[in-house]
Formats: sequence, C-alpha cells, structure tokens
Amino acid sequence: MAHIARTGRNAVTTTVENASGTTKKSSPSNADKVSRRQVDKFSDRRDELAEAALQTLAELGYARTSLREIAQNSEFSHGVLHYYFSDKVDLITHCVRHYKARCVTRYDGIVSTAQTPDELRAGFGAILAETMINEATMHRLWYDLRAQSLFEDSFRADVAAIDESLENMIWRIVSRYAELLDTEPTITPAAMYGVFDGLFQQSLLRHFSGDASAATYLSDAVQSILLQVVPTPHA
Repeated sequence: MAHIARTGRNAVTTTVENASGTTKKSSPSNADKVSRRQVDKFSDRRDELAEAALQTLAELGYARTSLREIAQNSEFSHGVLHYYFSDKVDLITHCVRHYKARCVTRYDGIVSTAQTPDELRAGFGAILAETMINEATMHRLWYDLRAQSLFEDSFRADVAAIDESLENMIWRIVSRYAELLDTEPTITPAAMYGVFDGLFQQSLLRHFSGDASAATYLSDAVQSILLQVVPTPHA
C-alpha cells in the first residue's frame, strides 16, 4: 500500500508498505532537481556578493580587509557575508577565482578572429596592456593573494588552480600564433607563462609607481618575446 505525504510546496514523499508489513520511502523524482536548484541559487548568491566585494578588496588588499570592512563598504550586512562565506579567506579566494574566470576568456576573441601572426601578436599585446591599466587594482589583488599563499596553506590550492588556468590561456595564444606561422614554439607552456607573468607584474609595478610608459612597455615586450619564442620560419 502506498501512502503519499506532502512535506513542502513541491516535495512529495511516497511511503510504500510491502507484504511483510515493513515500509520504505521512495524519493520524489524531482528531489534532485530541487536540490540542484538550491545549490545553484546559493552559488549565484556567492558570485553576486563576490562581485560587490571585489572593489573593496582590490583597494585595501588582503591584510587590511575583513568581512566587517567589506560589509561597511557594500550594501550587504556582515551577517549576510558570514552566512555565505565561512571567513575572509573563503571570500577572497572566491572573489579572485570569480574575477580570473572572466580574465581567461578575454583573449578568446582575438585568438579566434586573427587571420595573420602580426594581427594576433599586436592584438594580444594591446589587450594585455589595456587590462593592466584599466583593472590594475584587481590584478594587484591577485598578486597579493598569490604572495599570501607562501604563508597561508588555505590559499595554495586555489592559487595553483588559477595559475593553471592562466597558463592555459597564455598557451592558447602562443599555440595559435605558432599555427598561423606554420611552426612550433621553442618554449614550454610553464616557461612561457612564467615569462609573460613576470613581464605583467613588472609592468603593473611600474604603473603603480607612476610610469606613464608602463602599458607601452608591456605591449612591446610581449610582442618581442613572441617573435623570439615562435620564430618566423625561413622561406
């Protein structure tokens, strides 16, 4: 015999009594869907809070920022932040992951549309220099977080994952550049990322130090490096 009990707006639990008199419960077919929607809603809310917190984090940095400080500079209460994030580390790592997830797709357009090596090289250099200037505080927060991972174990897994995604992003560009030249890069993905990351951080520091030529320096240096690691084949 089956007994139907309603436990919520859409949740239905079915209790089945078998011949031996014992009963068992069968979960509703849409229970998993409801659970996934709840998880997705929670995740979306974390993304929304991360977006609101990014500017404060980017301005103040890791050491000078607390959940209470972020709450005071946003429309959300300290209690709301603490409900969705266990602590400052949880919030900051989520914020940086959220931001960098957008960064790694920023160059997909030029990679897919460039028809010549020169077009790709110039386009990549220009976009890299532009984001270094326009989103300088966000990039500073990333380097702050990466430096903190040398001391904070809790940061390391997230930093490693972000680094890997950035390395893959750089390699997509270099691989496409080599493909347009019908040749192969003379450098490994990890080494290429290390070179470009070092140039970017160096240029960012120059920018914060008031060097008006930082963006031009970065664009020119990146394009020069590409010419060296993916040399034009001799006719």
